[in-house]
Amino acid sequence: MKPRIAVLGCGYWGANHIRTLKALGALHAVSDLNAARAEGFATEQDCLAVAPEHLFENDEIDAIVMALPPQFHAETAIRAVEHGKDVLVEKPIALTVPDAERAVEAARRHRRVFMVGHVLRFHPAFEQMKRLIDAGELGDVRYIHSHRLGLGKFHTENDALWDLAPHDLSMILAITGEEPVEIRGEGAALLDHLSDFAHLHMRFASGLRSHLFASRLNPYRERRLTVVGTKAMAVFDDVEPWDRKLAVYRHAVWQDSGQWAFTTNEPSYVPVNEGMPLTRELEHFIQCLETRGEPRTGGEEAIRVLKVLTAGTVTHS
Repeated sequence: MKPRIAVLGCGYWGANHIRTLKALGALHAVSDLNAARAEGFATEQDCLAVAPEHLFENDEIDAIVMALPPQFHAETAIRAVEHGKDVLVEKPIALTVPDAERAVEAARRHRRVFMVGHVLRFHPAFEQMKRLIDAGELGDVRYIHSHRLGLGKFHTENDALWDLAPHDLSMILAITGEEPVEIRGEGAALLDHLSDFAHLHMRFASGLRSHLFASRLNPYRERRLTVVGTKAMAVFDDVEPWDRKLAVYRHAVWQDSGQWAFTTNEPSYVPVNEGMPLTRELEHFIQCLETRGEPRTGGEEAIRVLKVLTAGTVTHS
């Protein structure tokens, strides 16, 4: 029997979790402070609607997916694991590192699965890019940069960095296998007191450099991760169609008689198996529930992402 999973939070992203879990045969209940909204999803998806105050004590629920505002993640996750529930918490894991550490420690103490929704780690194009890197196809990785730009969504609690960058940071840290030793953040608040765009510069002990640009005040949509190696360069562009999402450029740069020379080549597009990242993420969560395995995007990884977000945050008066 599939694990019985409840979704807490029936907003925009919670609704995606609800529909995907239903398709996977693992949706047991929905819950929201807005009882009418929860009842609507329960009727639509033929599942239970459970009030949040009764969710944690319900013995028919094995795990909870939390699609809540981030200020509620840590305390809600702690309450869940203390009641024997496994959890998938949406990003970011919490708003402070101490809160995140308390939640992860509670899950460890109660031997619960604790996973964080860094969904792009499950994108087939990123998984294929990571395989190319691990196989040495790009050579030694020297530079990684990501752009996540668009118009909206505008929040009153989270700035562009905290809203948009966790996915990219999760991918960058998965590639580097190390935490940055130097972090510098830049940003500007154009609409109110929260950064509408943010730059993050990172230096790693290995010498690798990385740069992230996130903006919710941009006229066009860009979702691009670029990895520059000594043998080749790879680009994961999630705006492109599936047959062009992952490109490899085999440019060459060398010195000749004291002068720099280079050649450029047309990109080769790497075949990628189509698949929705959220579906693959939830399939992985279900597998971890069944095997008691450690999630790919577990609590410790999420804490590393949170540390970078915290160090790179720019506040505005």
